[in-house]
Amino acid sequence: MQLNSIKSKSKRIRARRVGRGGKRGKTSGHGGKGQTARAGHKIRPEMRDLIKKLPKRRGHGKNRARTVRVKEAFAPVNLTALSAAFASGDTVTRATLADKGITRGKGIRVKVLGTGDIDKALKLSGITVSAAAKAAILKAGGSVL
Repeated sequence: MQLNSIKSKSKRIRARRVGRGGKRGKTSGHGGKGQTARAGHKIRPEMRDLIKKLPKRRGHGKNRARTVRVKEAFAPVNLTALSAAFASGDTVTRATLADKGITRGKGIRVKVLGTGDIDKALKLSGITVSAAAKAAILKAGGSVL
């Protein structure tokens, strides 16, 4: 037996050579020089440059004129839901719709849509009604206030 005829049972794991044009890229794990390597100097945040470029508006608060108000959406209610939940001659308001479980809350804006049929005379007050729904309610003998 000689040394050149001996074979190891495990593979040899070689240390990875970096910085010689392989797959590591750019600094190849050797860090950066220049601005990032200098003490006492920090890179200016990108967000600050964007804020400086924005036009400054009059008024109180931070750029008050550019604030966006979110509109509250209407909760749709169909005529079939009204005819199923209410009896003839009942008054339909936002509060009564919430009590019957048709809408989620008493302060939610409601719009009655003309989908379905209605055969009961209902009085609607404080509710937005579409043109088709208003025609159907008036035809059934109800009223829209």
